Amino acid sequence: MKIPGKAIMDKEHALEEMMGKLGDFGKYQAFQFFLHILAAMTAGLHMLSLVTVAAVPEHRCFLSGIDSSNYTEAWNSSLVLEAIPLNEHGKLDSCKVYGENKTLEECTSWVYDTQYFTSSRGIEWDFVCGRRWMGAAAQTAYMFGVVIGSIVLGRLCDKIGRKTVFVWAGILQLIFAASVAFSTDYYMFVTIRFLYGIFGSGSYIAGFVLTMELVGPSRRTLCGVTFQIMFAIGIMLIAAWGYLIDNRFYLQIVYALHAVILLPHWFLMDESPRWLWTQGRARECVAIIKKALKMNNSSETIDASSLVSQCKAKNAKYANEEAAGTSDLFKSPNMLKKTLIICGCWFANSVVYYGLSLNTGKLNGNPYFIFFLMGVVEMPSYVIIMLYLDRVGHRALISAMMLFGGIACVAVVALPHGSMAATVVVMIGKLFISGSYSIIYKYSAELFPTVIRSSGVGLGSMCASVSGALTPLISLLDTLNPKIPTFVFAVLALLSGFSAFFLPETIGRDLPQTIEDGEKFGVGDNCFTNCSGRQMSVDSIDVPETMVPLDGEKKQ
Repeated sequence: MKIPGKAIMDKEHALEEMMGKLGDFGKYQAFQFFLHILAAMTAGLHMLSLVTVAAVPEHRCFLSGIDSSNYTEAWNSSLVLEAIPLNEHGKLDSCKVYGENKTLEECTSWVYDTQYFTSSRGIEWDFVCGRRWMGAAAQTAYMFGVVIGSIVLGRLCDKIGRKTVFVWAGILQLIFAASVAFSTDYYMFVTIRFLYGIFGSGSYIAGFVLTMELVGPSRRTLCGVTFQIMFAIGIMLIAAWGYLIDNRFYLQIVYALHAVILLPHWFLMDESPRWLWTQGRARECVAIIKKALKMNNSSETIDASSLVSQCKAKNAKYANEEAAGTSDLFKSPNMLKKTLIICGCWFANSVVYYGLSLNTGKLNGNPYFIFFLMGVVEMPSYVIIMLYLDRVGHRALISAMMLFGGIACVAVVALPHGSMAATVVVMIGKLFISGSYSIIYKYSAELFPTVIRSSGVGLGSMCASVSGALTPLISLLDTLNPKIPTFVFAVLALLSGFSAFFLPETIGRDLPQTIEDGEKFGVGDNCFTNCSGRQMSVDSIDVPETMVPLDGEKKQ
């Protein structure tokens, strides 16, 4: 039986009035938010752990009669220089050795520079030369797991609750992360990493949704950026633990144990009041709100019996939302344009972000320090966003940061391969691209109308997950030329940054609610007609923004 639109709006009004009594960010929201953001830290750590666990240090061919199982000849010795040719960079070739009559032959076994790494899956299984695809496939398997997880766990968040998904994802990421350490066969390793990927970001997905549904509008930008900061801290922890533990088995176990901090959440963390309300579980919702008001030392009161009586409908969405879905994103010209551009931005941001992060091992210097800096350089961009996003607007910042990130990648292509200057410029590129990546979540949610907001954000996040899975494979193009992957990153960032000029600004706008509103929203508003981002003199839809529960999709 369909519920009359007025009853639905009355129910939503009751929910918003009840949530409004909490304020935007009190002690209760702060405590719950702290619990939520721990999942961002573990997600960042799990996502890129292969950088150390499967690191491939400098290597050369094993020379029979010169090297042995317990002795490696010095790389600059005359015996080695006579047996191995130099590459175009003046270094020993990693994959070839002189055979009879100085003919070049492919290596069948290798020795590794143990200055920074003595134990890794890359050393153990030789992820080098013709076997480089094995390391790329292992990371791609994890990222495809993230794709499946973003679909399945995002839907489960709406079906069985955010808290349940959060805790179970934490348990399963602990189990699979530890299982990876015990893998004895490569294909078992890849399979477990795929399962690991499904749950590695699951708590992040649920935690982000919980935060966005709990805090007030004035704090959502700050909270969203804090999730990105915690993700970057996870990246820094990868480097820190890798530096301290030079054993791939124990290192992976330590990474896995970080998931333990998510398990007490079952007792400490509350379910989303908004989700409980939409499920008709009004008594539980009201109980949480009462608990929050008490913790916030608020004098506000709520009429529990009246609220419960208003929550008889089974659905808190608009009456026409049942018929709205992902296909509506492509049915009208303006909506189609916005969808294609924002999905392209998701795709490009993910490729460049993970491309720069995963290729730190190819930069000159201490790999642990460089990877640690990869996390540190994200911080200034987040400070910029917190200070200027609401002043400058989404469109200007995301366009500028993607363009600057693309220009940095172009500069890397022009600089000598492996030079210090190239390393510095890569860091600058990472700074800008991490900033644009953090903006895109909130921007996407505001571009699409309420009835298909979840579908729009979910589609964009899907593009990011797929491109993240393709990134390790794009990196393999460096076998043709070391600069090709960075050139690809540059082109994608520049094209997407320019295309974002054609999106409308959302800061200070009444957000669209229906499909019709979504098609009208931002017509004629682009950087060439309204570069300042100020409100254009068009009729706006004067309706309040309603925070409906979103399908959980986040940085993967």
